[in-house]
Amino acid sequence: MAAVAKASGATILRGGAFKPRTSPYSFQGLGEDGLKFLRKAADEYNMDVLTEVMDDEHVEMVAKYTDIFQIGARNMQNFSLLKAVGKTNIPVMLKRGMSATVDDILNASEYIAAGGNHNIMIAERGIRTFDNKYTRNTMDVGVVPVLQKLTHYPVIIDPSHAAGHTEFVTPLALAGTAAGASGLVVEIHDDPAHAFSDGAQALKPNEYKEMAEKALAIRDLLTGMDNQQAEAGR
Repeated sequence: MAAVAKASGATILRGGAFKPRTSPYSFQGLGEDGLKFLRKAADEYNMDVLTEVMDDEHVEMVAKYTDIFQIGARNMQNFSLLKAVGKTNIPVMLKRGMSATVDDILNASEYIAAGGNHNIMIAERGIRTFDNKYTRNTMDVGVVPVLQKLTHYPVIIDPSHAAGHTEFVTPLALAGTAAGASGLVVEIHDDPAHAFSDGAQALKPNEYKEMAEKALAIRDLLTGMDNQQAEAGR
């Protein structure tokens, strides 16, 4: 999967070695062995590692393997964890909680920044609304320009967790790109039917390639239009 991601333009390999799951009986990840596998795969393809750290006691250990900490939606207001990663110089991708307001996520980012770590990305991964029957969560596309107005931090879109179903991942990824997101977090798997986690929302390699091509085309179109406007304004 690292090879697939790299071939379509990805520069960061994300994987969860410690998986916070709703059910205690679901697959919980491979722990430190998983981090070693992730680091090896990323190094082979000259990619950075992004992985979740679940509590402040794991920060030092996870730091040995990752280039970017992920703070998951369930831990967005785990203030001791936010303070712990704030004391490091390792970049942090902070995911918006499923019921978090804009002010909630901004205040959570301040906990990290207050410790001296200003290398923060904010990730929108969908929120709970009145109807989540047909998608796993509701992706708040409008929060992208709002956060860009209120903060200088890059805003990342996670269409996989918002969609919950493969068929909706690409449209949400493209919507986030068009809204001006700085990056995408997309789950891929060569055999989703047998995935230990989140197979229903994982793109197969050919689907991921197609999604990436479309997202890059939208980004290039927007960049070209911005450049034309800048030239016209001179």
